[in-house]
Amino acid sequence: MTLTKNKYYFEALDNYPYSLPDCLEALNYALSYDPEDADSLCLMGRIYSEMLADHDKAKMYFGEAMQCNVSNLNTPEHYIKCLLAHEDLEEAEKLISYALKIKGIDKARILIQKSLLFEIRFEYTKALEPLREAKKYCYDQAMTDIVTGRIKFVKNKMKKRRTKKKKK
Repeated sequence: MTLTKNKYYFEALDNYPYSLPDCLEALNYALSYDPEDADSLCLMGRIYSEMLADHDKAKMYFGEAMQCNVSNLNTPEHYIKCLLAHEDLEEAEKLISYALKIKGIDKARILIQKSLLFEIRFEYTKALEPLREAKKYCYDQAMTDIVTGRIKFVKNKMKKRRTKKKKK
C-alpha cells in the first residue's frame, strides 16, 4: 500500500506545477491510500497557496500535514512561505523557530524565510542577520549565490530608504 501511495505522490510531484489536473488526480489517489501522508498534504497545501491563492484552505492542509508528521522536512518551508504571503507574521515567526530545531532541515532556506519576515516588517538591519547566518549552512554554490543576492537586495533597500529619509 505504501508503494502505491508513493507512486501516486511522485506522479503528482512530477506534474506540479505544469499539469495541475494530472497532479490533482494523482494526489487525490495518494491521499485516498493514506489520508495522513504529510508530503501529500503539504503538496495539496502548496497547490492551494501557490496556484489557487486560497490561503485559508492551504493553511488547513499545511496544519494537517504538521499534525501528521511534525518532523517532516518539506512542510515547514512551504508552510512558512504561505504564512508570510498571508501576512500571518507571528505564526510564521513561531514556525521558523520550531523549524530551525528540526534535525536535517535545510537551515539556509529557513533562515532566508526568517530574513523575509524581517523585511516584511521593514526591519532591514535585522533581515541581514539571518542571511549572514544562512551563509554558514550553504553547501553548494547555487545556495551561496541566492543568499549573497538576497544580502545585496536588502542592502539596496536600506540605501533607498535612507535616501528617501534624507530627501524629506
